[in-house]
Order: sequence, then structure tokens, then C-alpha cells
Amino acid sequence: MSNARTVICLLRNDLRLHDNEVLHWAHKNAEHIVPLYCFDPLHYLGTHCFNFPKTGPFRLRFLLDSVKDLRTSLEKKGSSLVVRRGEPHKVIGDLIRQLGSVSAVAFHEEATQEELKVERQIKDVCSQNKVRVQSFWGSTLYHRDDLPFNHISRLPDVYTQFRKAVESQGRVRPVTPTPEQLRPLPTGLEEGPIPTFQDLEQTEALTDGRSAFPCCGGETEALARIQHYFWDTDAVASYKETRNGLIGVDYSTKFAPWLAMGCLSPRHIYHQIKKYEAQRTANQSTYWVIFELLWRDYFRFVAVNSDVFYFSSNAENLASFAEGRTGVPFVDANMRELALTGFMSNRGRQNVASFLTKDMGLDWRMGAEWFEYLLVDYDVCSNYGNWLYSAGIGNDPREDRKFNMVKQALDYDNNGDYVRLWVPELQGIKGGDVHTPWTLSSAALSHAGVCLNENYPSPVTVAPEWSRYVNKRPVTPSARGKKGPSHTPRSHKDRGIDFYFSRSKKL
Repeated sequence: MSNARTVICLLRNDLRLHDNEVLHWAHKNAEHIVPLYCFDPLHYLGTHCFNFPKTGPFRLRFLLDSVKDLRTSLEKKGSSLVVRRGEPHKVIGDLIRQLGSVSAVAFHEEATQEELKVERQIKDVCSQNKVRVQSFWGSTLYHRDDLPFNHISRLPDVYTQFRKAVESQGRVRPVTPTPEQLRPLPTGLEEGPIPTFQDLEQTEALTDGRSAFPCCGGETEALARIQHYFWDTDAVASYKETRNGLIGVDYSTKFAPWLAMGCLSPRHIYHQIKKYEAQRTANQSTYWVIFELLWRDYFRFVAVNSDVFYFSSNAENLASFAEGRTGVPFVDANMRELALTGFMSNRGRQNVASFLTKDMGLDWRMGAEWFEYLLVDYDVCSNYGNWLYSAGIGNDPREDRKFNMVKQALDYDNNGDYVRLWVPELQGIKGGDVHTPWTLSSAALSHAGVCLNENYPSPVTVAPEWSRYVNKRPVTPSARGKKGPSHTPRSHKDRGIDFYFSRSKKL
């Protein structure tokens, strides 16, 4: 191999060329760069508490798309993507020994314990081989060093306080420029094949025509989505009014999967919004996209600055929840959409999280880990942060935040079209009655072709407050689903959120 100076760029959740400080720095400080992606076997093991597969078929398909797209983009810049299967620190150690010319290893820092462990292992390998480590922070809209709190440990406990502080005192950095050309790979270094589903011993995902996210992974698709949502359709101008939709592609931005995989930079979105506001219109909808990016930032900074708390485990009724067989149609429709497409609307996520924790009384980690398995846009900080918020713990806690499933269903799916789309056994029930089949008469159910506990289950639980939104007397919970105990800590001091985030957690 060449004796020329070489930098290995470990790419993880930053699968893009635009706004990529790792590649930008390496291009300026090396004669050869090795953009590297590792298919880490850790990502295909079971989750911590309930042993669900960590990476489901939809996210894996999105990841494979993203890796292929990045390799193609790098080739156009005179480089390529080196792909290996194995633990990153071992792969990097092998490359250092193989190349004999590695001066540095560069990567973007992450926030949670598994990723931080990888970073520590890489630093150990580099130290043993006298190789420099250069790390960057690039996953958030506001840079960690620019927060107006002096230190991350002074992060506000409440999101609103955080938002007001960064909006009034913070600044969003410009996008890091993309080099016209990148330094080539070292001579003789093999790129390595991109694995298939079969190579990774995973089952390939099937595409469901009802999906609200029929999109492919990769930076190219991500940038095309911005072009479509902002400039081609002006859909962003009505985002605040449409964002709680349930059916279709354009009711929301759908940026989350690309953000989670790092195919899209939050700073790029921000500067595109500012350009759109200057050239077209600035309103509550354009602001609300930034508002949502700030939520994403907040959850990531919370993950950096967190304590440890452990929860009791209770697996009761988990299967009915995961399979969309709870007997509560709005919940079931959302859970089936997730299982069949890897996607669920933000409104749906809030509702099913509330239902699992507040109505079924189950451990929030069950839902969080099930989402980790299935979501195409899984992001550890946003996923666990949102589940903690829904459970009434963590930062910005609201223990009384409980959604009324029937009211929510009628508010956001008044005619029942969404439920009938995903719960076809209820298609014979017309209008909003589809949300409460247990309140219908035997004759009405028979006419609709529905037989409770045969082709559709009775509800696992019925909350008394639901009765206010149906034209029936209050309904008594069935024997199948009396409300279980809440797993929400009662006191403020028990709000610690870091069973997953902790830097010191022992598993």
C-alpha cells in the first residue's frame, strides 16, 4: 500500500455528502480518504429488555438503499464507499494494519450508550496504533457548542424553555460545503460488496400499496423530497394544517427517515426553509418545520445529559398491541400500518404510546423497543424521548397527559376512512361508528359482517371517559382488558430517563 497520508472516515448516521464535516475535514487533511461503512452485527441482535430484533425489514431496506446511493455519489466525486461487515473498531484496526499509512480516523459523535461504546473502542484501537482521532458534532440543527447554557448539564428540563433560549440567543451554523472532488481511495484497497438481506440473514420487506411512506433511502431521494415538498408543490406552506393527517404522502414532510439515517442534514432543511420564506412565503407552517427540528435537537441533547432509572417489566397484552389486535380500531389501524410499512404518522405515534402506557398500563419500553424494530425512521434519541414524554416521565414530564382514544379517532379520522384502510374486517361499519364497534348492537354488527371475538377482538380495555364521545351509555371494561397498573413513576425525582441513554449503564 501507499505511504501517503490516509484518513479513515467512519460513516454511521451521516450517510450524505452535503453538510458532512467529516468528509470535508478529511479532504483537506489527507492525500487519500477511506469513507467507511460497517454493517455492525450488534444492530441485528435483540433489543435490551424484550429481545425484539433491533433492525426490522423496512429500516434495513432503507439503509441498503442509502449505502448504495452514497457509494454512487462518492464515485462521482472520485472516491467510493468501503463497506465491511463487522464491529467498527475491529474493522478499523484491520484497515490501519493493512494500509500502513493511516494518520487519522474521523467520525461524527453520537449521544447514546451503544454508539459511545463504539467510539471508546475506536479510540483505544487508534491509541494502540498511534493514530489520531478527529471527531465532530453534526447531527443537530444547533451545534452543541453554540447552546446558550454554558454547559450541556444546564440544559432546561422543559422543552419550551430550551426552545425560547436557542431561538433568542442561539445561531444555526451554515452548511459545510461539499468538495467538488474528493481524495481517492488508497491504491489496491477493495471497496467490498454491499450485503443483501440474505447475507444479513434478514427477511426482505414487502411494499404495501397503502403506505404513507413509499420512498427509498439515500441522499439523492432526500434532496428530491425537499425539492418536491418545498419548491414543486408548496406543501410546506400548509404543513401546520395538514401535519396531523393519516392517509397519503404529502400531509407531512416525511423527512424523518432521511434525518435518522443522516441522508439529510437538519441545517440544510433550515437554510432551505429560510430561502423559501425569503422567496415565497413565511408563515406558521414554515416555522413549524423548524419547531419540529428543535424537538429533535432537544431529545438528542437530553440523551447527552441524562441519569439512570430502571423500570419493572410486564409483558401482559403486548402481543395484541404489537399485532394491532387490541379491539380499539384507531390503535389497531396505526399498529398495522407500522407492521406492514415501517411508518406511522406522528398523531398515531402519540396515541398508541398513550394507549400502551396509560390505558393498558404496560411498560413504555415495550413500545419503544417495538418501534425500534419496525420504524424506518428510527432515531434512538427521538424514539426514546417521545416514548418517555408520552409516558409522563423524562424531561418536560406531564403525568396527566392521556389521550382519549375515541375522541382522537373522531377528531382525526372522523369518517373512519383510515381505520377501514388498515382494518379491513371492519369495512362493513359505516362512518365514525367504526371506531367503537363494541358499542354497536348485535344486529348492527351482524349486518356489517363483524362478530366480536371471532373476526375482530373485543377491546382489551375501555376507559370510562371514552363513553362521552359515543351515543351509548358508559361501557364497562370487558373481562379481557381491565386497566392494568401504570408504570409511570410518581415522583419528580424518579424521572431519570437513561435506561438506554446512560454513558455508565451496565447491561
